Amino acid sequence: MAAYGARLRRLRVERGWTQEELAERTGYSSKHISGVEIGARPSTLKFSGAVDAALGLSGTDRSFDRECRQVRHGVLLEGFPEYVHQERRAVELRLFTIGIIPGLLQTSAYAKAVAGSFAARGTITVDQAAERVAFLAERQQILEQQQPPVLFVVMDESCIRRPVGGPGVMAAQLDRLVEFAARPYTVLQVAPFDIGERRPFDLPVNLVTLPDRSVLFYAESQARGHLERESGAVSSMLRLYHELAAESLSPADSVAMIREARKGML
Repeated sequence: MAAYGARLRRLRVERGWTQEELAERTGYSSKHISGVEIGARPSTLKFSGAVDAALGLSGTDRSFDRECRQVRHGVLLEGFPEYVHQERRAVELRLFTIGIIPGLLQTSAYAKAVAGSFAARGTITVDQAAERVAFLAERQQILEQQQPPVLFVVMDESCIRRPVGGPGVMAAQLDRLVEFAARPYTVLQVAPFDIGERRPFDLPVNLVTLPDRSVLFYAESQARGHLERESGAVSSMLRLYHELAAESLSPADSVAMIREARKGML
C-alpha cells in the first residue's frame, strides 16, 4: 500500500497536478487521494481504474489496476500475479501439473480443500485461504468468455490418483475433468506413471501464447514463480512440452483413465 501510494504521488507530481486536480479527474475527493498517497487508505480496483484513466495507464503493464491486484493477493506465491496478468491476455495456454489438479479446472470444493490445508499448517490464515479460493474463481472466468483461450492440459497421473478433500470432493472433481475434456477449445491428456524417466518436467510448467503469437513460460519452485520471456529458453520449454504430450495418453484414453479412477467414489 505504501509503495502504491508513493508511486501515485510521484506520477501526480511529475504531471504538475495538485491533489485537488487529480481528485477532479478521478471523481474522488482530495482527502481520499491524500489518504491513498500516504498509505492510510487502502486502494481499490474501482479507484485504481479511475487513476489509470486519468494518467493514461489503462491496460498497460504499469497500470494501478494491476498493482492493486498484486497488493490484494499478496498471499500468492511471488511472481504469480505477473503470470495471471499474462494469462488474462492469452490466446493459448499449455499447462503441466503434478499432484494437484490445475487451478483453472478445480471445483470450488477441491480448491477450498487445497487452500484449507495451507491454513491448517499455519502457512496462511483462514481469511487468506478464502481469498485464494475467491481469486481462483475470478481466474476461471477466462474459460467462460465468448472466445476463451485454447487450453492444452497435461496432468501427471498423480493428479487424479491423489485424494483431496475426501471421496465426494474427488468424485465431483473427476466429473469436472470429464466435462472439461468434452468442451471445444480444450485438449486434456494424462501423463501415466509408466512414462517413467521420459517425463521431461519435474515441476509444474505453464506456457502462455499471447495475441501477437509470442510465447512466455512460467515455472514455480517451492519459494517463488518465474516468468521467462527469453526466446531460446521459451523455445526449449515448448519443445519439451510437445515431447511430453506425445508421450502422454491420447485425450480419449485419458478420459477413460479418469473415469476408471472415478469408479467406487461417492
